[in-house]
Amino acid sequence: MSNFDRRRFLRAAAAGGFIYAFGHVPNTVMAQMAGSYAPFNDYRALVCVFLFGGNDSWNMVVPRSDAEYAVYAASRQSLALDQTTLLPISPLTPDGAQYGFHPAMSGVQQLFETNRCAVIANAGPLIAPTTKAQYAAKSVPLPPQLFSHNDQQDQWHTLKGNAQSKTGWAGRMADVLSATTSGQQLPLNVSLSGQTIFQAGEQSVPYTMGPEGPVEFFGFAGDALADARRQGFENVVNASYDTVYERAYASVQHRALQVSDSVNAALAMAPTLSTTFPATNLGTQLRTVARTIAVRDRLQMNRQVFFVAAGGFDTHNDQVADQPGLLGGISDAMAAFHAATVELGISQSVTAFTQSDFGRTLTSNGDGTDHAWGGVQLVVGDAVRGRQFYGSYPLLEIGGAVDVGGGRLIPELSSDQYAATLARWFGVADTDLETIAPSLGNFATRDLGFLI
Repeated sequence: MSNFDRRRFLRAAAAGGFIYAFGHVPNTVMAQMAGSYAPFNDYRALVCVFLFGGNDSWNMVVPRSDAEYAVYAASRQSLALDQTTLLPISPLTPDGAQYGFHPAMSGVQQLFETNRCAVIANAGPLIAPTTKAQYAAKSVPLPPQLFSHNDQQDQWHTLKGNAQSKTGWAGRMADVLSATTSGQQLPLNVSLSGQTIFQAGEQSVPYTMGPEGPVEFFGFAGDALADARRQGFENVVNASYDTVYERAYASVQHRALQVSDSVNAALAMAPTLSTTFPATNLGTQLRTVARTIAVRDRLQMNRQVFFVAAGGFDTHNDQVADQPGLLGGISDAMAAFHAATVELGISQSVTAFTQSDFGRTLTSNGDGTDHAWGGVQLVVGDAVRGRQFYGSYPLLEIGGAVDVGGGRLIPELSSDQYAATLARWFGVADTDLETIAPSLGNFATRDLGFLI
């Protein structure tokens, strides 16, 4: 060990499937917040696709009928897409206008047209329903620090409103369902894109791995010296320590090693997928999610929430040049993931959904757009009541009924309603939905209806 780079070793050890906080060991998940849930006899997974930076979704789904397109084009100026290039869609319940996807999003367009994708027309963080007049008068509570990246990411992740929160809504789902998922060998929440408050619970613990799976502990495989090094590491982490900090750190490393071994062994048995994923970071993450779902029975999983992410959506500059690659990347990766779930025979039980910091301004800043509020989200899967818009797609008019200034649109649907709809499908009882989505009681509609 004298020649071994200890700092490199510890960094790799921490990355080897690091668990976000202190908590359960595989096979002994604590029955935190135990409720009256019966054991699940099926499998369901949610996959959050987070688009960091604030996706300009008004160019993702675009009005293409002449009157609405004219308003859009006047507002978007140099950012407006050519009307003839939009990929047409035909919602089952038309609102009188016609719409199309960005020309780079043929994969998602095909999913929509085959009833496997729904459009959430204008959603974002809200504490209560809000009109333009109420916003101006500040007569209803508003999410703090609107238009701020970090704050609005936290709003989507935690649904905290004006309160303080150390937990995310996926973490709270894991807390609520802990008694009925206690036999799972892997935590309910798994991130392939770093640690996030979205999956942190009061007592439930998410598991973080790399885009291709758990990172192997450096120096633990290959020869007799590596075997001895691993044994030495296990002796260290299994020793007795005097302080809570030493014991906690040792416990984290012990669990990380256990789970890394378990997951990597399961993934080694995953079937080879014929579905081709795009060679992007998001494509890699979603391929790994599909492979993890494929070995769900080996890991005794009934419920899972996966977090994957892509960046680059803070398009203050070069939006016209960059957006085709950004939106095409989302579309290709989500379409490939859906195809993989079909290949695995599990597409009815897996739902992928997007979130992003915020929508962006209708107006151009000359070369891009600035931070705004409401925006369009997508939900994909065979359990989706697809080929429909949920909520009203707004008239994209500067100074219009929901523009609070600069083309920043007030959401019609709240992130609480969005999350509660996903949580109910996942298996959370109606009585627990306000634990998951604390502002839900302020809205008349608790379930937006986009899932069977």
